[in-house]
Amino acid sequence: MKFSEYSYKRPDMNVFEQEMKSLIERFENALNVDEQDRVMEEINALRRDFETMDNIVSVRHTINTEDSFYEEENDYMDEVRPVYEGLVNQYYKALSNTKFKEEMVDKWGQYIFDIAEVKLKTFSDEVLEDLKLENKLASQYTKLRASAKIMFEGQELNLPQMEPFMEDKDRNIRKKAHEAFWKFFEENEEKFDSIYDQMVKVRHNIAKKLGFENFVELGYARLTRTDYDAKMAANYRKQVYEDLVPVYEKLRIRQKERLGLDSLRYYDEGLDYLSGNATPKGDPKWIMAQGEKMYNELSKDTKEFFDYMIDNELMDLEAKSGKAGGGYCTFIPNYKSPFIFSNFNGTSGDVDVLTHEAGHAFQVYKSRNYKLPEYVWPTLEACEIHSMSMEFFAWPWMEDFFKEDVEKYKFTHLSSSMLFIPYGVTVDEFQHWVYENSDASPKERKDKWREIEKKYLSSKDYEDNDVLNRGGFWFKQGHIFSNPFYYIDYTLAQVCAFQFWVKSIEDREKAWADYLRLCEAGGSDSFLNLVKLAGLDNPFEDGSIKKVVPKLEEYLDSVDDKKM
Repeated sequence: MKFSEYSYKRPDMNVFEQEMKSLIERFENALNVDEQDRVMEEINALRRDFETMDNIVSVRHTINTEDSFYEEENDYMDEVRPVYEGLVNQYYKALSNTKFKEEMVDKWGQYIFDIAEVKLKTFSDEVLEDLKLENKLASQYTKLRASAKIMFEGQELNLPQMEPFMEDKDRNIRKKAHEAFWKFFEENEEKFDSIYDQMVKVRHNIAKKLGFENFVELGYARLTRTDYDAKMAANYRKQVYEDLVPVYEKLRIRQKERLGLDSLRYYDEGLDYLSGNATPKGDPKWIMAQGEKMYNELSKDTKEFFDYMIDNELMDLEAKSGKAGGGYCTFIPNYKSPFIFSNFNGTSGDVDVLTHEAGHAFQVYKSRNYKLPEYVWPTLEACEIHSMSMEFFAWPWMEDFFKEDVEKYKFTHLSSSMLFIPYGVTVDEFQHWVYENSDASPKERKDKWREIEKKYLSSKDYEDNDVLNRGGFWFKQGHIFSNPFYYIDYTLAQVCAFQFWVKSIEDREKAWADYLRLCEAGGSDSFLNLVKLAGLDNPFEDGSIKKVVPKLEEYLDSVDDKKM
């Protein structure tokens, strides 16, 4: 069935609530484990019904934020989602108190009980209205960003459509494009500040009502982090500072020299070569044809997966007016279907979507038959291993997309992955400070951002751009608004993906077998146990970054990037 044929019906929360409470009561009163197990499946079927409708609304709303029907349905879902979460919380309470825990652990594993335990900390009826407000604010941010209509080079463009101009070979065009892009954020600075200020305060209030000192621990619990904490994350950031920041600075110097510049400004960072960045050598339809060939040849599993995605029209890839920014993969439970959303704009990022987001989609396709909803997706840092590692497994096919620019693409891909990590931990350290200082003013937040930015990204030069010099860069980072503490997950996963890159060079067949095993495990275990299952080093352990960096540098040093 094609995605356009998926039917949507607004969930009646009164009916849903009655059914869910009735099932929970039956679960609690079950006379034996088999009966409880049957009721558990009925509960999960009801949950899948709700999550199917929620995801259909979310996808159709982000495809066209100007569609009034789905905007209204999205607002409705923002209102009722906390009610749904509260009912799931009641189920987790019943699950945690089951009389048949030993038998249930034998069948489903301990991890479902670990999930229930941590999720129970994240909700009470007392925070219901606060959660509704938090959802509403996240939607306001998405809509504000999608509202951008920037006049540039005689055309009206949204934020994703500005990106090719921001990577233009002509420095004047690059600078003007960046200025036009950031002018939107500066003109709406008070709105962004206001939305975030309200978000921070409502999240702090939720945390206090739930018995936490501040939002940090609650943020970790929401992300189902059962085997690491803020202290371990701080030690990981220390590793990045010591072992990757020096590499970051060396790579920026190489870029400056490659571009023949006296100094590298903020509007230069997106251009890797004077001859222009590597770009796909065809239009979106052509890119999709290359993607189909790649997945057909990569493995029988990826062929089956990608054929399914194409046949059922489970991708919406091109940038267009009214479409939300960014890219994502989601999953629609009742149809057992992943869905990929992105904004193709003629840059190498278009190909990255077919590797990164398709990595997510491939994982969830391989684990879609788990009976427990909790086991279909792993936690987010584990999810990102699938996506980032798929980017590297796709390297042998990059010549099909980039032709004569393939070495350019590979050098940029690997170097930008290393450049990204210091930025990723900047976002993470900033968020820890924000939620430990929830009464800080918007100005104090921006000052703190700039201070942390200078620590990890000391060569950043914003020239005369006022909003960036005052610490406004994070306005564009949607994760900070909508998914607090998520962002470090990309960096943890990147360190794991680097390990897969090394493994694939040494023994590609074994590396792919390890990767496939990881995807098939879905979310049936915690992050660090999944890392172990895949034969990877724990990124929190001292020395894990230092171990992989020399192999990455060896490859980058073997490339004469000045000739590109």
